[in-house]
Amino acid sequence: MAQTLRKIVTFDEFVEWYPDNSQKRYELYDGVIVEVAPPVGDHEEIVGFLATKLTLEYSHLNFPYFIPKTAFVKPVESDSAYSPDVLILNRSNLVNELRWKKESTVSQAASTPLVIEVVSTNWRDDYHKKYADYEQMGIPEYWIVDYAALGGRKFIGEPKQPTILVCSLEEGEYQMQKFRGNELIQSLTFPELNLTAAQIFQAGSVTT
Repeated sequence: MAQTLRKIVTFDEFVEWYPDNSQKRYELYDGVIVEVAPPVGDHEEIVGFLATKLTLEYSHLNFPYFIPKTAFVKPVESDSAYSPDVLILNRSNLVNELRWKKESTVSQAASTPLVIEVVSTNWRDDYHKKYADYEQMGIPEYWIVDYAALGGRKFIGEPKQPTILVCSLEEGEYQMQKFRGNELIQSLTFPELNLTAAQIFQAGSVTT
């Protein structure tokens, strides 16, 4: 489970506090510092698989994208900051990000065509808080990769099964599509992507 440090801080204080070369990951939730639980092996295999596949995709299309090792996505109007499992950045817009050079932080939708969270035990953050903040920021596409079927039944159905939810922004609101098994992922960011939910789940040794 994620641990929290309950003192309320600003984003600037959070960045100043953040330990150098830390083996732990932290995020900021409305001024509260949250220690992110260490990921398990299946989680990391899926993250690595997705990062590899998407790197090949944007390289093939010659898009000015890259995946940073560590970066924060910060909603402009709150003291929150998230470090997504996979973050696609648009290099051409980073010149407009005031916090990028010194703090590796982006706040503009034009910088973040796609954000992916791979669900762990704190699934409510991915389905509720991050969903709402990414939507409010206008991030065009947000994937929730629920490989262990941890999310609520109202999101992934009954009986629960591994599901990928692709949230695409339409008129300021996310429209959610669910993908399972051999269904091909439909992505606005990468319309030529040839990848099924099963291939992603199998990267983490999950039987579908």
